[in-house]
Amino acid sequence: MGFDDLFKKRREDRKKRKHAYKIPRANSFLIVTEGERTEPLYFRGMQKEICEKAGGRIDVIGIPYIDICGEGCSTGKLLEVTERIVKDAKIMYQNIWVVFDKDDFLDFDKAIQDGIDKGYKVAWSNQSFEYWIFLHFYYSDSALHRDDWNEKLDEIFKRYELGNGKYEKNYEDIYHMLKYNDGINTAIKNARRRMADFNGRRDKPSEYDPGTMVYRLVEELKVYLDED
Repeated sequence: MGFDDLFKKRREDRKKRKHAYKIPRANSFLIVTEGERTEPLYFRGMQKEICEKAGGRIDVIGIPYIDICGEGCSTGKLLEVTERIVKDAKIMYQNIWVVFDKDDFLDFDKAIQDGIDKGYKVAWSNQSFEYWIFLHFYYSDSALHRDDWNEKLDEIFKRYELGNGKYEKNYEDIYHMLKYNDGINTAIKNARRRMADFNGRRDKPSEYDPGTMVYRLVEELKVYLDED
């Protein structure tokens, strides 16, 4: 091997080592969402507020909605996307969260367990993220279809004159809308009440309707807002 070839090889080896080595980043969050509208918009609103007050690093990645109709896709696909993001990231995230709904996916329970097995934290909702939004205003343990939760949110947005007076998935300031009348703390309290009896070793998330673990992610982020 000539000198030039050896030099090139060492340079390539350095590049590989540099790419492979990731700097652990304290107080860092990677939030990967199934939805491309409401969920990332909600967490970006919280991200902005945290960065303005406390700094730190929180990356919110919105993944295009995976439609099951005729595509053969599933919630598990989200985990593959998350793995790729983590692999390609330049830092080692301290907290990796995946956020997804049950909707009509058949692999919901498996996706949750697979995510946990990979070391991710899972903020699931059954049936949909809209149940978590509803909890910002009222408590409910009624098993309703996601369309029904949307209708209830329509009534709430009209009553409190939020947005255009109707619930929509593309409100960029959805997080700040939901802070109305201490809504974030209300949602956490209501979610804790609903999930108090949930036992992950005994209960299947797919059968716990309604249910949501989004409050756990929000609690972790809220720590940075509550600090003086």
